[in-house]
Amino acid sequence: MQTAKQETLVGAEPLFSPVRIGAIELANRIVMAPMTRNRADADGTPNDLMVEHYAARAEAGLIVAEGTWPSVTGQAYCRQPGIQTAEQIAAWRKVTDAVHERGGKIVLQIMHSGRIGSHRIKPEGVETVAPSAIQAQGEVFTDAAGMQPYDMPRALTTEEVEAVVEEHRQAAINAREAGFDGVELHCTSGYLPMQFLCSGTNQRSDRYGGSLENRVRFAAECLQAMSDAIGADRVGFRINPGNTYNDTSDEDSAASHAGLLQAAARIGVAFVHIMRAPVAEIDAFALAREHFNGCLILNDSFEPESAAEALREGQGEAVSFARHFIANPDLVTRIRKGLALARFDRKTIYTPGPEGYTDYPVAAE
Repeated sequence: MQTAKQETLVGAEPLFSPVRIGAIELANRIVMAPMTRNRADADGTPNDLMVEHYAARAEAGLIVAEGTWPSVTGQAYCRQPGIQTAEQIAAWRKVTDAVHERGGKIVLQIMHSGRIGSHRIKPEGVETVAPSAIQAQGEVFTDAAGMQPYDMPRALTTEEVEAVVEEHRQAAINAREAGFDGVELHCTSGYLPMQFLCSGTNQRSDRYGGSLENRVRFAAECLQAMSDAIGADRVGFRINPGNTYNDTSDEDSAASHAGLLQAAARIGVAFVHIMRAPVAEIDAFALAREHFNGCLILNDSFEPESAAEALREGQGEAVSFARHFIANPDLVTRIRKGLALARFDRKTIYTPGPEGYTDYPVAAE
């Protein structure tokens, strides 16, 4: 009878060694990246479909659960989960219990969307806010009215920014109450922390705008507040230098992200979830290694062989997969045994219901 080590795909061994990321012990270095899937109930409460989906992928060394709003003001999408109410906390506890029962670890990505969203998605009377009153170009899908332009946001006052930082502290506490092993602050894809960081979306004149130090301040204060609440060794953040998604622009993205990485290093958070830069002039992994002294989780377009090679070269401590985890709930087993990876159906990524979510089978032996 072969041992698990003997069964492992030749060349993929680095993916299967354990690693400690802050306070969290991972059985392997294969991470499930956060993916918006729009399967929560209309009010943002997780449901049994989500329990089934995450539990089926619990063999990942770590699951980073999808971007979740700390307050309904930060909701971006229909059927996006929250971590604000007692009902949401209790429902997330079912997810984390199911993952832990299968031996997995799971952290929650906290995502405030800022100006990305629509009043047709949020409850009546809930505003769309941002660092500055600059409307994002583009549209968002709404269950109520199909595709709609992003709202014109209202600029947050200084006192309101401080209150949003407090929302992130409370979200971290709520996540731990819900059973999550930690949290990840979403600092990319044009959402609120990135809106503060980028010169093109931050035209403020108070202590949260202008200089790089000021533009970094919001994300840094959120990381500090979350760390104070649950321990820095259970906190991480996700970045993607050079990213212009959701109509963001910055005069020097590498310098801005270096400033954020340095601030996070001073706080002592456990990890940065770093996406490969979409522009050739930025080596995002090298940038993170230079300016941050915690663990690096590498992401974007990895295959098992290239992921193992990146770990072998010391580029990071773990590698996250997104699309491969959609169609392969048993991705870790498939990589270990060298089995073929299934393809996912793009048409069902964001649709409600089980199709394309909980109906992907495990590989036949």
